[in-house]
Amino acid sequence: MSNAGYFILAFLLVSTAALPAALPSAATAPAAALKRDTALCSTQANIDACYDAIRWNPNDPALLVSLGDALVRAKRPQDAIRSYRRAAVLAPGTGGLAAKISAAELSLTSKRPPPRPASDHPAGSALADKRFSNAAPESQSH
Repeated sequence: MSNAGYFILAFLLVSTAALPAALPSAATAPAAALKRDTALCSTQANIDACYDAIRWNPNDPALLVSLGDALVRAKRPQDAIRSYRRAAVLAPGTGGLAAKISAAELSLTSKRPPPRPASDHPAGSALADKRFSNAAPESQSH
């Protein structure tokens, strides 16, 4: 084996010996990301950060409640109700969840428009019986 071959072999041995030292910093990356995303979720109601934090820790009811709060602020009550109910399943004794679910359900039902009547004009009126068409003579304008 030539000197270049020994040099390459020595380089590979030294570089692989340093590899385990780099692994602990890579293992702490999820913990740092979880900490950052949890802070953004709870303090700034950042929906994307909430979803990222829940991806790292899916069974944390506090994160689910924070996500629900962020979704309510974003006017997405149906998604907020789903998040609150999941938190209630994970931690049934969490105070205030029933009130948050009720408030989100109320905002969901209050935003629906009232049902439209079948006709704008009551039956038997002159306008209810009249038919309109775009084929009207030119003397009549719309």
